[in-house]
Amino acid sequence: MADATSLLRVSPVIPVVTIDDPRSAVPVARALAEGGVGIIELTLRTEKALTSLKRIADEVPDIIVGAGTVLTPAQADAAVAAGAQFLVSPGVTPSLLGHMLTLGVPILPGVATVGEVMQVLESGLTAMKFFPAGPAGGPDYLAAIGAPIPQVQFCPTGGVSLSSAPAYLGLPNVSCVGGSWLTPRGAVENEDWQQITGLAREAAGLTAALD
Repeated sequence: MADATSLLRVSPVIPVVTIDDPRSAVPVARALAEGGVGIIELTLRTEKALTSLKRIADEVPDIIVGAGTVLTPAQADAAVAAGAQFLVSPGVTPSLLGHMLTLGVPILPGVATVGEVMQVLESGLTAMKFFPAGPAGGPDYLAAIGAPIPQVQFCPTGGVSLSSAPAYLGLPNVSCVGGSWLTPRGAVENEDWQQITGLAREAAGLTAALD
């Protein structure tokens, strides 16, 4: 249940979304779904992030909503209580990883080194977030990891754009990428839902090596 491999194949891009005003949450999620992106990672970076997450979970059943930027066991608990269907952390600690494994939802722990990949692999998980993807080494780094550890599938996030996504998606150990470009702050503030739908449609047209 905790392994998120199947989630990584829902969309070639998982939108990484930060919402300041919960009133924008449902329109953003609906705009993404209309563009063919059936999954959203809502970051817990704002004071009312859990309110936004709950609204999406309650009102947009055709999109899978997860909580991102999970830093503590308490945040993980609160996110699941609010309706999060998966959890994403930027990195891993033994206590956070151990706790998330008990919650009964898929988890995508963040890794940036071979040692961290091996630690998460030891817990039985084969799907991981590679973060921060650009600064940590980009596609070349992931290609190198894939040689000795081919069983792990990654979702690179951090510095990934529409133009750089194909280089990641062309790797056999990358199922999808995470990106914030699908929900520009200006589009959200101006309630330009059609722009978000257009960006989602463009992202949904990308393909991964596994497709």
